[in-house]
Amino acid sequence: MEVLLLQDIPGVGKKDDLLLVGDGYALNCLLPRHQAMIATPTVRRRYAEIIRKRAVERQTEIVSKQEAAAAVSGKQITLAKKATKTGKLYAAITEKLISDALKEQHKIDIDETSITLPEQIKAIGEFIANVEVGGQNESLTVVISEEK
Repeated sequence: MEVLLLQDIPGVGKKDDLLLVGDGYALNCLLPRHQAMIATPTVRRRYAEIIRKRAVERQTEIVSKQEAAAAVSGKQITLAKKATKTGKLYAAITEKLISDALKEQHKIDIDETSITLPEQIKAIGEFIANVEVGGQNESLTVVISEEK
């Protein structure tokens, strides 16, 4: 069933998106909660300009995400953390720390949910983090050094 969203719904879409969703989801969830309306020809005509603007916004979002992915490609960030004499960190490096370091060191704003670590970083050294932005996977080098 094709519906027009009346509000932002996480994981589904943003306000004024024209989407195809399952009939059950539309009839049992979206329509009773007044989160969407069925995209009839009358609704399409009435909201044509809004739908067109949202489609343009979606395209610019895709382009900006692709630019962010290209900006991340091949970058390296450096973090200095407290460590033991054997080189183990007192606290593991999280995706949030990497996101904040990207913002601080390279002025690139990446959401922490887009960053994945193959394994937890708990030692000094050089590691690879995967960043998924705009449907592209890019690798980011994370260098951990001992804080002095």
